[in-house]
Amino acid sequence: MPDKIRVIIVEDEKLGRDIIKNYLKDNDRVELAAECTNGFEGIKEISEQKPDIVFLDIQMPKINGFEMLELIDNPPVIIFTTAFDQYAIKAFEVNATDYLLKPFTKERFEEALNKAVKQLSNKNDNETKIKGLIDTVEEQGEYLDRVVVKSNQKISIIDVNKLTYLEAQDDYVMLYTNDAHHLKQKTMKYFETHLDPKDFIRIHRSYIVKISQIKQIELVEKETYKVTLHNGVKLPVSRNGYAKLKEILN
Repeated sequence: MPDKIRVIIVEDEKLGRDIIKNYLKDNDRVELAAECTNGFEGIKEISEQKPDIVFLDIQMPKINGFEMLELIDNPPVIIFTTAFDQYAIKAFEVNATDYLLKPFTKERFEEALNKAVKQLSNKNDNETKIKGLIDTVEEQGEYLDRVVVKSNQKISIIDVNKLTYLEAQDDYVMLYTNDAHHLKQKTMKYFETHLDPKDFIRIHRSYIVKISQIKQIELVEKETYKVTLHNGVKLPVSRNGYAKLKEILN
């Protein structure tokens, strides 16, 4: 156990940050390492400061708390703070992850902090809980409207409407737009499930394409097809993919 427990607050509302600071001020065990107003600042400070515990708001602009967690390597112990969100609370409870439901009392705050301090000695359990939480959140089945990716220290937010196609690359998926490409550590199955099927179709085990980007389908040889996109990219089509294309495009 460290002499001082280093804490970071990631919360976009000043009132929320002030309440947490007020509850912490009389606690001699704790040192406030940084306070952040958004997820971009949070990722940077967590990476540099290596805190023990982070108070993390879920509903934030730019990137939310769950998206932020995906981008952090070796995450610290997290205490989530949230306004009422039935689904998020269910996800916390399923994964035995502590959260503070706003507005929270000092007593409830102390309870969460004490639980987090105990968890500091079990890093593997902490990482398992956070991974389980992210997986649970992703199972809700809502279609994506954006994808957040991190490359080196740069974070990019990709509007799903700007995607042209996706390509499987081992444990990653390459996301292509007309002017860039980004690598995301996810599976093709994840994107197949979370992209609206009205807009995207899996044409091959290695490719998902935005339907509106398809310019033509051509027969290459017997029962072998390719699609050409409006940007000139040609992609293979599996037999199953061709059947799905025929159904959608008549």
